[in-house]
Amino acid sequence: MKKKVYFAGSIRGGREDAQLYKDAIAFIEKTDIVLTEHVGDLTRSIHEQERDKDNLIYTQDTNWLKECDLVIAEGTHPSLGVGYELAYAEKLSKPVYVFYRPEQCQLSAMIKGDPYFQIYPYKTKEELFEKIHEILSK
Repeated sequence: MKKKVYFAGSIRGGREDAQLYKDAIAFIEKTDIVLTEHVGDLTRSIHEQERDKDNLIYTQDTNWLKECDLVIAEGTHPSLGVGYELAYAEKLSKPVYVFYRPEQCQLSAMIKGDPYFQIYPYKTKEELFEKIHEILSK
């Protein structure tokens, strides 16, 4: 049975990794369902997000978190929203996998220090995809 994946990545916190998010989502969708495809939409900008109704975004995202089987987050670019999503997923007892590139950031101690989260540093996109494949194959 296909897993429902909540993919989390920075939107308002910065779109520097939008292409990586898009590629990761496409990789996941080869075998499973990504509920949050919009995270990898290259046409979305920080400013466009601000025009959306925040309460609708909150409601949709929390509904997706309730529906998902697991959360995969790319945390290289700090984002208040991603941090909130991770805490919400923990509250719902959803498995949470957080990836980041240590050469480019220092992951928040609130994420890295929480034993609930499974943290995976990586260097290359191939390494990221290999670990995602392992997780989804369980």
